[in-house]
Amino acid sequence: MQQLLQTLLIGVAVGAIYALIALGYTMVYGILKLINFAHGDVVMLGAFVGYYSGNWAMARIGREHPASYLVAGGIMLLAMIVCGAFGYLNERIAYRPLRNSPRIASLITAIGVSFFLEYGGQLVFGPDPKFFPTLTPKHIIHFGGIVTTNYQIIVLIVAVIFMGLLQYIIYGTKFGRAMRAVSYNFETASLMGFIPVLKAFVATVIGGFGSIPGAVLGAYILGFLEIFLAGWLPGGTTGYRDAIVFALLIVVLLVRPQGILGSGEREGV
Repeated sequence: MQQLLQTLLIGVAVGAIYALIALGYTMVYGILKLINFAHGDVVMLGAFVGYYSGNWAMARIGREHPASYLVAGGIMLLAMIVCGAFGYLNERIAYRPLRNSPRIASLITAIGVSFFLEYGGQLVFGPDPKFFPTLTPKHIIHFGGIVTTNYQIIVLIVAVIFMGLLQYIIYGTKFGRAMRAVSYNFETASLMGFIPVLKAFVATVIGGFGSIPGAVLGAYILGFLEIFLAGWLPGGTTGYRDAIVFALLIVVLLVRPQGILGSGEREGV
């Protein structure tokens, strides 16, 4: 039983690492229906960022320094930022131009990016194995007859925190709801960003086409109107606000079609 519990503890720690990587795969596929073969290679890039920055830090403070845990957290944050930045550039440069192309084109591109990172990494970092620096002291911890280390406990805690944070973002924030909407119906979700553009058009009509001050004035009128309505109407619901905004558009078109600062010039036909 003791050997079984020891094996389960190690398996849970290793599985937590795999789970964090697997979440990236499933999120990209769930939203874009694309198997991002380069995802694992981006994780490799983050590992090398941690490797070099960790060696640089340990050469200056050492793992026994009281701030070593803060340094390790900063290195992890740096690796996350670099991976996120590369993922953003990858999407902008490689995937977004193929958004409306056949899905096989994006799949082939993902494979190409993966090969680029793999062989480019061998050229830049070298093909020889590298050992990650020890950023913090290692301690042996005993739970009855089970032996573990502070490293495994840190891995479990960090994995649980990030998985819980991801769960909250996906199901508890507006950004997460937008992601789930895209995964459910991309075409319908893409139309939801049309409302700000439509309201900007309404502001232009109110202020007057062809008039820069008129467009600015119309935008401010619309903005102040929405804020006041949000405070006065029951609950400040978006439905009431949008209805009154478009009712204002109709009134302006009936009373002064050229807008507040429009010239009102007649055009011969």
